[in-house]
Amino acid sequence: MGRLFGTDGVRGVANREVTAELALDVSVAAAHVLGSSGAFDGHRPRAVVGRDPRASGEFLSAAVVAGLASAGVDVVDVGVLPTPGVAYLTGALGVDIGVMLSASHNPMPDNGIKFFARGGHKLPDEVEDAIEQRMGEPWERPVGAAVGRINAEPDITEELYISHLVQTLPEAVAAPGLAGLRIAVDCANGAASTVGPATLRAAGADVVVINASPDGRNINEKAGSTHMEPLRAAVVAAGADFGVAFDGDADRCLAVDHTGALVDGDQIMGILALALRERGELAHDTLVITVMSNLGLQLAMAEAGITTVQTAVGDRYVLEAMRAGGYDLGGEQSGHLVIARHATTGDGVLTALQLAARVAETGQTLAELASGIPRLPQVLINVAGVDRTRADADEGVQAAVADAAAVLGESGRVLLRPSGTEPVVRVMVEARDEDVAHKVAEGLADVVKERLAL
Repeated sequence: MGRLFGTDGVRGVANREVTAELALDVSVAAAHVLGSSGAFDGHRPRAVVGRDPRASGEFLSAAVVAGLASAGVDVVDVGVLPTPGVAYLTGALGVDIGVMLSASHNPMPDNGIKFFARGGHKLPDEVEDAIEQRMGEPWERPVGAAVGRINAEPDITEELYISHLVQTLPEAVAAPGLAGLRIAVDCANGAASTVGPATLRAAGADVVVINASPDGRNINEKAGSTHMEPLRAAVVAAGADFGVAFDGDADRCLAVDHTGALVDGDQIMGILALALRERGELAHDTLVITVMSNLGLQLAMAEAGITTVQTAVGDRYVLEAMRAGGYDLGGEQSGHLVIARHATTGDGVLTALQLAARVAETGQTLAELASGIPRLPQVLINVAGVDRTRADADEGVQAAVADAAAVLGESGRVLLRPSGTEPVVRVMVEARDEDVAHKVAEGLADVVKERLAL
């Protein structure tokens, strides 16, 4: 049996792989591992539990709440709320455990269970392993007054989260707020369907909303940050200044400018990094990115005197590097950004708010701001049916990579990434000229296919 926890909690098809029984068992184990801190503070362990609007989240959250309460944990059930909202409340309410039921941008049949430790931080591997080891072990069940109590507080906690977000507006725009800006918002029929528009309106913006009618089945369905076409159309039709799109649990945000042109996570990061640097708030003048971030972002940051630190793909690696180096800002091209002074994890609504604040602060359009972070042509080829384990060791492949890098020079980049789960090697090439990028990528992909064929 493989490891229960993946790169972002427990995830799979709801009621087949992620079952009510699993949710209950893993929650009891989490209560024993994470809830023990409560005893040291002289109080009963406490937890916050939230979910996205998937139909399966109803029975899975009920199982999680039951497991925690049966293990003696008092639970605040916040109902439907974005993942970063649950992380924020875990810290703000001083509880021992945060739990989010969501499969993020995955299709509706999937669901997942994500835990946060005290302070709202994601769990390190060793803590996840400890939880998995405790599953199924005998335990002494509390009885009588020792069982956990359950409070449902969706309205109070939602207001607390929105208030926190609005208070993050930089001082330069705090008074007028976002007045005068018209922003289109695609909520992906997900967890931010209420909170996202409400936050931007509370900050003063005129908000045009699409895909904010979750029915338990339509989350991420041709909507949100994985399907940008509806937002492009809404921005142009409404004459909006720009638009933002969240994913199902709203830990990501992508944008489009007033013409409907995409502004991706790399460009958003660059815009916010320059804003923080200008205010003297970018720690160590450093931005944390992944190896998949566009070379255009790196070149723009270098020109501005901002250092970029690269990590492996995955927000957990970005977070680890940020915490280790004491950095303020980091993220991924997918729109998963972490603004450490205000959040412990990626927060799409916070990102949208800060992006809007930069537009208001500078008086520039989003298109003008994004033009300062150019995207070099990027070609990605997935080479299937190969032995991914030999990619880093095969001499012929590595020689081809070196040759490709020499052809591109400092104006391009080549990256080979073996898949973590499939017999696939991903070939990614960037260059100032798109034809060159395609030619180099296709040549390298041919070598990978020939040398690593199964």
